[in-house]
Order: sequence, then structure tokens, then C-alpha cells
Amino acid sequence: MDILGNISKEQFLKEYWQKKPLLIRQAYPNFEPLIPSDELAGMSLEEEVESRIIIENGPNSPWQLISGPFEEETFTTLPKDKWTLLIQGVDQWVPEAADLLQDFNFIPNWRIDDLMISFATDGGSVGPHYDQYDVFLLQAEGMREWRVGQMCSEHDEFLKETKLRLLAKFEETDRWVLEPGDMLYLPPRLAHYGISQGNCQTYSIGFRAPSQSELMHSLVDQIDASSNEDQRYGDPELVLQENSGEISAAALQQVRQFMTQALADPVLLSDTIGKLMTEAKYPQERDDDEGKSQNSYHISDLKYDLQVIDIQRELHSRFAFNQNENSLSFYAGGKVYPIAQTSLKLAQYLTQQRQYNGRQLQSFCEDRNNEKLLLSLWQDGHFFSAE
Repeated sequence: MDILGNISKEQFLKEYWQKKPLLIRQAYPNFEPLIPSDELAGMSLEEEVESRIIIENGPNSPWQLISGPFEEETFTTLPKDKWTLLIQGVDQWVPEAADLLQDFNFIPNWRIDDLMISFATDGGSVGPHYDQYDVFLLQAEGMREWRVGQMCSEHDEFLKETKLRLLAKFEETDRWVLEPGDMLYLPPRLAHYGISQGNCQTYSIGFRAPSQSELMHSLVDQIDASSNEDQRYGDPELVLQENSGEISAAALQQVRQFMTQALADPVLLSDTIGKLMTEAKYPQERDDDEGKSQNSYHISDLKYDLQVIDIQRELHSRFAFNQNENSLSFYAGGKVYPIAQTSLKLAQYLTQQRQYNGRQLQSFCEDRNNEKLLLSLWQDGHFFSAE
């Protein structure tokens, strides 16, 4: 399905991605919501589901934020209109939502964050704001008016009477009403303000955009895990300086060179990004029996099963790989799986989709390196039978 309308994927990336908004009428013709609104409300009662309610005219403050999980009685106390229920990470619980994300694989899939669903009553909104990441807003049910404004920065001011980061100043530049199947792409930091016209559902397909701080923390963790104590700061070109208490510009340059040596290591950098970007947003704990069963699973079991069943990737599992001149690494669930270069085609196959043909996987098992990777992923809980 071509969800970008008359725009090619190459043109979208060149002209729109992280640059300017794009309205796509009927990106999904005849679209039907993946989950009824009452089931969304039911999801918000679950402890493991991240949910929020935003009430524009809240009893305690304007734009009041309430975090879940909720009780059934919560929904009987809400006003008639101008409130919104937000359910994060729906793709972690609803297979059809995970399948929908596959339509956006023209963006590297390790960049995709999750699919959030908002249900809003008439006039419902989360207020004028901007996001730090790219987002596609797909209208699933009902209608929503979207107002688009200025590009924002850290200097923009926010309303003081709410805990939400709502813009104190909104400079509208465009306005559209989206109907079911319509979709709006917004780049990072672009101000936007969505208002429901009657009850509606909107799907937000958001993308991971780690901060510099997150990347540095991940890099430090990776250096710490693979550090060589023999690698130390040195200053063989040290010269006499006037004041021994000064950290000289030459010393700082030496430190800079020493630290950038780490970034010159392609495996270290790849493992840093691969582990960070495949961490499960909502990790699922395996019970003891399930863990024992998976850990006792052997290659003979895998080969036999692949003759008769297909398998699927667990909804919470994220896969990625990196290839350079000297190594190939596969990443899943925040873990690195060093693999042989002969496993490249398997790595490509596993990362491109979520459902796998058993017979095709069986053919990959002719290579012992592929056997090892598939068995490790199964034992670590990333696959389940598609019976």
C-alpha cells in the first residue's frame, strides 16, 4: 500500500522528512479502527498499559493530566466533552497495530517508537504543543481539526497553570480537518493543536529520537562493559607550563583525541546504538515455567518445529543489525548477538518483517551460524509459534 499518496518515498524523505508537514488525503482508504473505543478504555484499566486522561476544563486545574491505570468508575466521573484518553504502545498489545507499523518501513524500523491511540470526546484536545520527534497522525474514526503553527525551540514559553508542556504562544499557519483514512505528517518541534469534532480516534505513529544525553549514557555503559584497563590517558608531548594548576588547551586537546578514539571503533558505536534502539519500551517478564521451557529448547526441537509451523516475533521484540568490513552484529531486546558474515541474509529477513515462514527459516538452518542465532533468539523469548 502506498500510504504517501502521490509522493514517492524518495521525494518524501528528500523534501518533507524532518523539514515540513505533509497532509495525505485517504492514505488509508476505507480505514476502520483497529480497536473499539470501549476496548481502549478497558486497556487503560490494566497495570502494565501506559495511559493518561487529559481534561481541558479539569476540576482541579485547566488542562488537567491524570495518569492511569484507571478504575471503571473513573469514566463515569468525566465531563460530557473536552477530554481525551491516551493509550501508549498499543502495538505492544494489539497485533494489528504492530502490523500497521510495517507500512512505515521506508523509515529504518529501529527508529520507530510506538503507536499511540487517542480517543477524544467532542472538543477533546491535548492542547497546543510540539514534539521532539517525527510523527504521523492517522485519523482512524470521526473527525479532528488540526492547526499547525511555528517551529519551536527551547526558548519557547509554556503555560504556567498546567503540568503539561503547552505553548503559551501559538502562531497558526495552516488548518485542516482530517476524516477517517487521512494522515498528517509533522516534523519535530513543529507546533500543532488538534481538536476533536465529535468523538474520534487518532493514531500517532511516533519515532525514536534519543537525546544526546541518552546516547552518551549508552556509550559510557558500552565502554564500561568492554573497557580495556590498559587504555589510559597519556601526554607524551607534555611541555613545561608556567602554572602547574592550569588545565591547558593542549591537555584538553589530548583528552579530546583520547575520547574520540572510542567513537572511531565501529563495533563499539554500532553496539551502543543497536542495544539502545532495540530495548523493549515495555519489557515483558517471562514466568518461571515459560523461561525454563524456552531455555530447554534445543536445535533439534527448532528444526522439527520449523517443518510444521510458522513463527512470529513477539510484539515487544525489536530487531536490528549492523554490518561493517570486519563484523556483523544482530541486536534484539537491548542485547548484541555477534554473528558470522554468512548470516547476513537471515539478519535481513528477520528485521524486515514480524511473521516468518517455517520452511524458509529451516533452509537458513543449513548454516550452523544461523542455527545458533535462531536458537538464541528463541531461548531469549523473541519468537512464538504462529499455530
